[in-house]
Amino acid sequence: MKLSDFDFDLPDRLIATRPARPRTSARLLVAEGDAITDATVADLGQWLRPGDRLVLNDTKVIPARLSGVRPRMGPAGETEARIEVTLLDPAPDGGWRAMVKPLKKLREGEVVRFGAGLEAKCLSKEDGHAVLRFNLEGDAFDAALNEAGAMPLPPYIAARRTADAQDREDYQTVWARNAGAVAAPTASLHFDEALLAALAKMGVAFTHVTLHVGAGTFLPVKVEDVTTHKMHAEWGEVSETAAAEIAATKAAGHRVIPVGTTALRLIESAAQESGQIAPWRGETDIFIYPGFTFRVTDALMTNFHLPRSTLMMLVSALMGSARIRMIYEHAIAEEYRFFSYGDASLLIPG
Repeated sequence: MKLSDFDFDLPDRLIATRPARPRTSARLLVAEGDAITDATVADLGQWLRPGDRLVLNDTKVIPARLSGVRPRMGPAGETEARIEVTLLDPAPDGGWRAMVKPLKKLREGEVVRFGAGLEAKCLSKEDGHAVLRFNLEGDAFDAALNEAGAMPLPPYIAARRTADAQDREDYQTVWARNAGAVAAPTASLHFDEALLAALAKMGVAFTHVTLHVGAGTFLPVKVEDVTTHKMHAEWGEVSETAAAEIAATKAAGHRVIPVGTTALRLIESAAQESGQIAPWRGETDIFIYPGFTFRVTDALMTNFHLPRSTLMMLVSALMGSARIRMIYEHAIAEEYRFFSYGDASLLIPG
């Protein structure tokens, strides 16, 4: 299974840098069996049934991108260097693992000063990253980070424009509640309260799980034999209540439909040991590519993904490689908007 099997040409004009407004006005490609239908997210209920259960990732994106100054005393007095930091994930000792640019201008033991009274000391440097310890904790840290930080937009958006105040709303789901992600579960960005209420009224159920999406979700696959790729690990939890709700839906013969690949990867992680959904908590590095046996997932709502990415491999596993290629050819021909702020698809295997 070669990396080139998951490649395709995407015109730059189809890469979205802002989301559709209102959220539910985004386009929705519905692939059910051999059929493809062009719709909008507002029409989602037409393809759902009473008893279906949508699984929603309730992680909350933190404003993880920080710009600061590193002071240093030298023979000629104090000098400063501008330092850009993107928080990646909490370290076991209470620090944060972070991308630092330029990393070579920050030594172990030195401090970077950000706005809002927030400072970070460099504890160590390893594998091209730094481990930082901040001077604030708890609510004080959250408040300072909210004031000083910016939303960590994906690289393909950040290369085209800087994050702004609008991204604080746009790059967050309406049900976000557990802070810890540095990337959004982007399929979920298409929902608003009115759509949730309409789906609930028709008998669709909802279950919340938590997977803190890391920046590793944007890392490229560098091996030609994709089966040898090592996934990044992300922390997640399927509570007892969530597992029971999903199990009851399966037992009743109804469909379980994760909204987004993060929710899918989490519930499939929670079913790996027994083959059935169970409460689960910890780090998952599950890698889903063609040949994978889905234990819980019956369909998937997701955005359109990067070529040669692990997420292209995941949707190929669900729908079949030939079928997903046809779906993406249709999406490009019809000029759907791609990636995090782009349009959505509802993938229902035959």
